[in-house]
Amino acid sequence: MATEAYPAPAAATAKAARPPGVSPWRRAGRTVIHWSLPVYAGLALIYLIFPIAIIIWFSFNNTHSRFNFVWQGWTLKHWKDPFQVPGLLDALKVSIEVALLSTLIATALGTMMALALVRYEFRGRAPLNFFIFLPLATPEIVLGAALLSLFLSQSKVFQLGFGTILIAHVMFNISFVVVTVRSRLIGFDRHLEEAAQDLGANAWTTFWRVTLPLIAPGVVAAALLAFALSIDDFVITNLNSGSTVTYPLFIWGAARVSIPPEVNIVATMIFVVTVLIAILTVWQARRAEKLSEVRPEQEAIA
Repeated sequence: MATEAYPAPAAATAKAARPPGVSPWRRAGRTVIHWSLPVYAGLALIYLIFPIAIIIWFSFNNTHSRFNFVWQGWTLKHWKDPFQVPGLLDALKVSIEVALLSTLIATALGTMMALALVRYEFRGRAPLNFFIFLPLATPEIVLGAALLSLFLSQSKVFQLGFGTILIAHVMFNISFVVVTVRSRLIGFDRHLEEAAQDLGANAWTTFWRVTLPLIAPGVVAAALLAFALSIDDFVITNLNSGSTVTYPLFIWGAARVSIPPEVNIVATMIFVVTVLIAILTVWQARRAEKLSEVRPEQEAIA
């Protein structure tokens, strides 16, 4: 007698289809672990961007008082002439001049020091590595006070002002440049330089045509970091500025009396320019990486 086949219950089918050893709690734990890092990174990013967003937002504030702390309405009138506050444009010019000069000097000196530390063995190399990292670990107030003592003890040579600010910024920027460029040089392939010298290039031509283009992303990153640190510095600049006023010093002085929206406008301009430069740098670095991955036979086929 033939027996009629009955379909298996749905619960039994689902139980049989479930992979053995994988419980719902374990799947939930994997999901939490998978999303915990992105959520944490997103919250940290919001925490960092929120103050900048407030600065940009209050640059459009239609304030009627000396202090730009309470939102009173939307307006664009302050953007028509953002430098109408006396002394604001002069302070910004001083900050940009110091940042550009200190970045150029620190990048040039720091790149050469990084090349020497990575490629050559010489007496005093270990102590020099220690002194390079020393400004990074020293609090700014200690570093600024030490520089002030140096400038005051040599008052016949140094007068507090633009020159002492420039020297101070070059000094602490060199360490950041050396660390950044050095990380780029550690994985550098020296065979490329040897091939260029075998083809007849001298030391200067090899550096200019081979070495510098390959380490350019690290050098540009170091220069951008030095520029950002210089234009943003307050503690060391305040101790060694004398009567010279930079943009951070102007904001500090204005905060004791009033904070006009024009200060927020200039800060917004600096932020936008910095973001555009960073985007351009990242795009150029990725473009260079893609070009370096293209082989000659691929170029010939294309």
